[in-house]
Amino acid sequence: MVSLLCCGPKMAACGIVISAWGVIMLVLLGIFFNVHSAVLIEDVPATEEDFKGGPGKIYGLYEQVSYNCFIAAGLYVLLGGFSFCQVRLNKRKEYMVR
Repeated sequence: MVSLLCCGPKMAACGIVISAWGVIMLVLLGIFFNVHSAVLIEDVPATEEDFKGGPGKIYGLYEQVSYNCFIAAGLYVLLGGFSFCQVRLNKRKEYMVR
């Protein structure tokens, strides 16, 4: 039977911590981009023509960046789930008789 264990216990625990922080940070950023926070205007990929077209184009860019943040948060959730499975497999390996 093939072992699905590919990370050690410390690396898996580190993956859980990093993914938890990534989910929290990216969800908050996604919310702030979704409400069109003025502080984050420097992080929106806008050109000079976008500012001349009115606020509709800028709001569209804010929402695009917001969706990207939510997608990245979802990827961090998957990484956290993978790391959690690795922690469980490492615990199971400790109890196996050799």
